Amino acid sequence: MENKQIDEVRQGEIMVKEPKQKGGKKLFLESYGCQMNFSDSEIVASILINEGYSTTTDFKEADLIFVNTCAIRENAESRVRQRLQDYKKAKKANKNLLIGVLGCMAERIKHQFLEEEKLVDMVVGPDAYRDLPNLIAVAESGQQAINVILSKEETYADISPVRLDHNGVSAFVSIMRGCDNMCSFCVVPFTRGRERSREPETIVRECKEAFDNGYREVTLLGQNVNSYLWTGGGLKKENLTEEQRANATTFAQLLEMVAMIHPDLRVRYSTSHPKDMGDDVLIAMAKYENICKYVHLPVQSGSTALLEKMNRGYSREWYLDRIAAIRRILPDAAISSDIIVGFCGETDQEHQDTVSLMNEIKYEFAYMFAYSERPKTLAERKYADDVPNEIKSKRLSQIVDLQRKHSEIRTKEGVGKRHRVLIEGVSKKSDEMLSGRNSQNTVVVFPKGNHKKGEYVNVLATSCTSSTLIGEVVK
Repeated sequence: MENKQIDEVRQGEIMVKEPKQKGGKKLFLESYGCQMNFSDSEIVASILINEGYSTTTDFKEADLIFVNTCAIRENAESRVRQRLQDYKKAKKANKNLLIGVLGCMAERIKHQFLEEEKLVDMVVGPDAYRDLPNLIAVAESGQQAINVILSKEETYADISPVRLDHNGVSAFVSIMRGCDNMCSFCVVPFTRGRERSREPETIVRECKEAFDNGYREVTLLGQNVNSYLWTGGGLKKENLTEEQRANATTFAQLLEMVAMIHPDLRVRYSTSHPKDMGDDVLIAMAKYENICKYVHLPVQSGSTALLEKMNRGYSREWYLDRIAAIRRILPDAAISSDIIVGFCGETDQEHQDTVSLMNEIKYEFAYMFAYSERPKTLAERKYADDVPNEIKSKRLSQIVDLQRKHSEIRTKEGVGKRHRVLIEGVSKKSDEMLSGRNSQNTVVVFPKGNHKKGEYVNVLATSCTSSTLIGEVVK
């Protein structure tokens, strides 16, 4: 999955919606992994609040604990297992406590969770959240409750999420589910199913509701947002006539529809796939000031041979052409990426191809990982995970150090310039400073003054750290 990975765990109190009836039961939700998981947790919260639950940030007072899981890397699964062990101990103090696993780990290791390790009472896949009330009833009767059936239609388009966002300013909005790209290293098609797009009118409505409730930024989410295409009536892309395709809503058109809700609603999106990144999306971004000038374009490797092995569907040259298009159409845009080192059979020269690509582009930011073999993937079935761990670690350290230098170069370019900043809250390092991000997704801090969260301010950057701009509010 190529949505931005979020390292910290978030829980949240209800911010918008109240339950229909007070059942007295409390729900504790913990989410791991990508932005899509956090968006899904908001859907789960909405469904269960409608059943009379309220949320809590203290798992010790919960009647129901759900962990929304990530299966992208082995480390994420290990963290989830450890947390489930902690929650299992909590059952000794509360025998009526129910524990469930949601999301991407559900289908893959359902039997281990339920039968071998007896860590949970429920296992619920990402397309089965509407079935939660029934599954909870089954678990309350003392039986194992499981539903990991993947859907070809489910988008949860009619459910208004309960915003559990940490700052009350930025909201995630899912525009599609699943993925049709069979990248050889990726487990997402097996855990989230086939790609299906959500009706654009429901997306616009959800974004407008978020704005009306005080949110000033939305991030449109999908495994591959560039391939978003609403055709209506469940028509498949490959079966469309020319007329039907001409009448379909593309991602570029959806971006414009959301941008037109209000000039003060910032629009971001994640994640783009290089093979589907067309100029039409970049032109839409250039047309509207409130569409943020930031593109996350995962490359994974700088070697064409390795990209072919990864089944990415593009070459190094294609990727660099897309970077050139971004620089041409959006000259002030920031670009970030995902990079994997140590993929099956990666040679020293192929690693150096990645290093040279990084030096050529100089990303503002990158998410960098050592390859972690995932069950059921093509890579697991076809290739040997034969790059030794010590070499993976050495290569990862090299590109992390290189990216740190590039990030510092890019951040310094913002000094002396004026930035429109959406205030997200108090700075982590000082209660006297506020923090927010500019259009390019760079963090900017400045003296608090009389300004408040959710406001826009113009900040003149006067200095910086390696990744943060520091400045003063100006008119």
